[in-house]
Amino acid sequence: MRIVKILSTLGLLAMTAVLIYGFSVGNFGSDGARLLSNPWGIVSMVDLYTGFTLFSAWIVFREKSIPMSIAWVVLMMVLGFFTASLYVFLAASNSKGDWAKFWMGKRAPA
Repeated sequence: MRIVKILSTLGLLAMTAVLIYGFSVGNFGSDGARLLSNPWGIVSMVDLYTGFTLFSAWIVFREKSIPMSIAWVVLMMVLGFFTASLYVFLAASNSKGDWAKFWMGKRAPA
C-alpha cells in the first residue's frame, strides 16, 4: 500500500504543477481549439476521456454515497488525473492496508 501512496502523491504533485502552469501560461480557449483541430489532438482527448470514464466507473462502484460519487465524477471530468491521484491516495489511506477494501470500498467483504 505504501507504493500506492507514493505514486498517488507523485501524481498529485505533478498534476498540481502542470495545472498551475497551464492555467497561468496557457489560454484554454485558443489552445484547446488548436488541439481539437489536430487529428491526434482528437485521438488524445478521446483516449483521455475514455480513461476518465473508466476510472469514474471504479469510483462509483466503490463509493457508498450517490452524491459523493457524483461529486468525484464531476471533479474527475474537470480536473482529470489530479482528482484520480487524490482519490487513490485517500482510498489507500482509508483502506488501512486492506487491498480488498482499497479496490472494492463499500463492497469489500466484512
